[in-house]
Amino acid sequence: MIYLHLFLSFLKIGAVSFGGGYGMISLVRETVVSNGWLTDTQMMNFIAVSESTPGPIAVNMATFVGFSQGGVPGAILATLGVILPAFLIMLLIASVMRTFMKRKGVNAFLEGVRPGVVALIMSTAVTMGLSTLFGVGGEKFEVNILGLVIIAVVAAVGVLYKRLRKKKISPILLIVLSAIISLCVDIIIYG
Repeated sequence: MIYLHLFLSFLKIGAVSFGGGYGMISLVRETVVSNGWLTDTQMMNFIAVSESTPGPIAVNMATFVGFSQGGVPGAILATLGVILPAFLIMLLIASVMRTFMKRKGVNAFLEGVRPGVVALIMSTAVTMGLSTLFGVGGEKFEVNILGLVIIAVVAAVGVLYKRLRKKKISPILLIVLSAIISLCVDIIIYG
């Protein structure tokens, strides 16, 4: 029954989420943790891995969670569940796109959804930041000095790059820089 539960859970997430993968993170986290599939810490790790691997974050999260709970069939069903609603909606919209986007109600709906999506993304970022950097929501409050240092270094590199090159640095390079810093500190501390 885990397969059906995975499929239906991710189908619901895919059907009611707006704003792409980042807008889905809070709903995926809530669903996964409340079902006991992963702990909050494990979910944070899955989000980090999903962000740093190629592909859409929501699809990556569904695939990773599905695999952790049901192997390859679980990964396939969770991934199918999360993408199926968007796929069907896009097929429908594509067939009526020209007349659909001219309607004031559609534009009003989209204008109303955007702030909600921004709020979901910000809420997820704050929750993840507090949990990762200060242990909020975990067993004990603990400041993650390494995490704070990595954020400071990455922010400084991003600002310097933008000032010198007059354009933003690639997020991929910042993720790689974060991983390199963490790896170097780990080697220095633990040998």
